[in-house]
Amino acid sequence: MADSLADSASNPGHAGDDPSRRDFIHIVAAAAAVGGAAAVAWPLIDQMNPAADTLALASVEFDLSKVELGQEVTIAWRKQPLFIRHRTPKEIAEAVAGDHADLKDPQTDADRVKAGHAEWLILLGSCTHLGCVPLFGQGEYGGWFCPCHGSVYDTSGRIRKGPAPLNLVVPEYAFLNDKTVKIG
Repeated sequence: MADSLADSASNPGHAGDDPSRRDFIHIVAAAAAVGGAAAVAWPLIDQMNPAADTLALASVEFDLSKVELGQEVTIAWRKQPLFIRHRTPKEIAEAVAGDHADLKDPQTDADRVKAGHAEWLILLGSCTHLGCVPLFGQGEYGGWFCPCHGSVYDTSGRIRKGPAPLNLVVPEYAFLNDKTVKIG
């Protein structure tokens, strides 16, 4: 044993005693381990991305000329109902008058529609309480009524009564021209 200690002391180029070589081996081993972990984790993470058919539904264009004044159309968007309502001047006036009411989720009518397009109200058709689909024209505020638990929304889709905590959701949308809207 004394001979081997003497040999390593007399031979400073021996692989076991070179700290820079040992550090290099540790760095390479750690890099290989990280690379291997990433190679295993990437397919698991990537499979959580939405499928191509779901991405295709991420946005939808709708022809507004199909909706007469006072009508509402319900379309499917992202597997949810979407209300497109062509509001009458009376409905708009009622919505604006409700801006100063005592609201659970305060929001003005102007915040819920695009400037210059107040006659168009676009909402996700899912009650914010438990996701039921509210019915139009059956609530006491002229808007929507959720028959499941009694939430009542006004003509701007704002919660006025019942257990729903929030207004009906206004999705991102933009008017491409006077006849077409792009949602999403």
